[in-house]
Amino acid sequence: MPSDSVIAAEVAQFDAMAARWWDRTGPMAPLHAMNGLRVAWACRHLKSGSNLLDIGCGAGIASEALARKGHRVTGIDAASGVIAAARVHAEGQLLPLTYRMATAEALRAEGAQFDAITALEVIEHVAKPQEFLSTLAGLLAPGGVLVLSTLNRTRRSYLMAKVGAEYLLRMLPVGTHDWAKFVTPSEAGTMLRRAGLRLSDISGMQLRPLTGQWRETPDTGVNYILAAHKD
Repeated sequence: MPSDSVIAAEVAQFDAMAARWWDRTGPMAPLHAMNGLRVAWACRHLKSGSNLLDIGCGAGIASEALARKGHRVTGIDAASGVIAAARVHAEGQLLPLTYRMATAEALRAEGAQFDAITALEVIEHVAKPQEFLSTLAGLLAPGGVLVLSTLNRTRRSYLMAKVGAEYLLRMLPVGTHDWAKFVTPSEAGTMLRRAGLRLSDISGMQLRPLTGQWRETPDTGVNYILAAHKD
């Protein structure tokens, strides 16, 4: 499925982890740990019952949680294996949730529009971040909101999210992240403005190492989450 935003090697890497996506002690353990914070933060910025696109949904960790909050969720991913795993996991739960193997560009070409979009830990894995955000802006209906979470490109994030998480603690498979592709909040703000979106809120997300819990913080030096609106 060709796309300006999709990197085939990235898709293959995450597809290979599809079978263990819902294993809370497996390679996606960090996403499971931070998901409560991400979803709660996102829901503060969403209208009730939003028609929501969860892009780069993987096997549905955030998609299912957002659907349980009453949003009508379409989860898309370019990886066929993770979409299959997402469908299997959601089966029988009667959630307002649909999965598609698709890209943002494909949905844009169809003329699809959504009240809200979540792009959680996605932008650091795409080929052209500016074009990706412009595509998401085109998928948003007027008044819609984009919630995006990612990693800041700082010395601290290199030590903690790259060296620490991948090589020392083995929290993530080696090669999960390319530090050079991390996006600073300033860069995100500039790209959002160029895409026609208005940055409206931003918070840091910080792991408490002793408890393994994530908390919201003003410190955006490693992980952060933001909301941007289409006026």
